[in-house]
Amino acid sequence: MAPRTGLDATIDPVGVTARGDMAVPDDPSEAGWYRHGPAPGSAHGSAVLVGHVDTDTGALGEFLALYGMRRGDRVEVHRTGDEPVTYGVTSRHTVPKEALPSTTFRRTGPPALTLITCAPPYIPEQGGYTSNLVVTAEPVGRTQWPT
Repeated sequence: MAPRTGLDATIDPVGVTARGDMAVPDDPSEAGWYRHGPAPGSAHGSAVLVGHVDTDTGALGEFLALYGMRRGDRVEVHRTGDEPVTYGVTSRHTVPKEALPSTTFRRTGPPALTLITCAPPYIPEQGGYTSNLVVTAEPVGRTQWPT
């Protein structure tokens, strides 16, 4: 998915938890695509992928690679029955979990890919990581997106 950083995860659709949070796959080697929003390659909106940085057992997750991403890195998403789509990273920032902007999950506007994982600090009595690392990317290599 992102050759320079070694990110290579299978992607499965995810929804929301009983608490209303975006679900994250249990397997740290997998990424979850937020199925209630645009899919990667959509002409509009932000396709959101989420994954673990690590697990309770200390196993490292594929999305640990997000920490090494920088502006201009390429992210390629392979899609069943369609051509892969390529994005270029435009930003990487950390936000408190409760401050993740709702625009992250927008369904309109220019196409984007948003990758999310956990970020320090890790505070067990507050449920674990208290922030998110958010990597945003825009499509590259296509002169026209489908409508």
